[in-house]
Amino acid sequence: MLNLQTAGHHLNKKGYLARFEVWDRDLALAFAAEEGVTLTECHWRVIEFLRDYYAAHEMPASPRVVIKSIGTEISEHVPCTRKHLDALFPNGGCRQACRIAGLPDYYCHSC
Repeated sequence: MLNLQTAGHHLNKKGYLARFEVWDRDLALAFAAEEGVTLTECHWRVIEFLRDYYAAHEMPASPRVVIKSIGTEISEHVPCTRKHLDALFPNGGCRQACRIAGLPDYYCHSC
């Protein structure tokens, strides 16, 4: 398992990645393991969407934007809702997803 502190990843006091550009999938797996989340394809789709959106807009996507943009990829047979999104990341919903995706803490308060 990746040790976040000794692997050269700089985390802030709240445990969020300090530099967006140093994120990789191994780091996401380490964050998820710390939080007891096993990442599925649905998780990865949300994480990748959050990273792409943040890279383009310098702010996180709101749950509504996530649902409108990739909701059918999260919940194929029933309409995706905020409840579905929060179920993927049960320890804080969008905030937890932002941390695993490597977004800065100060941008995740609005999720």
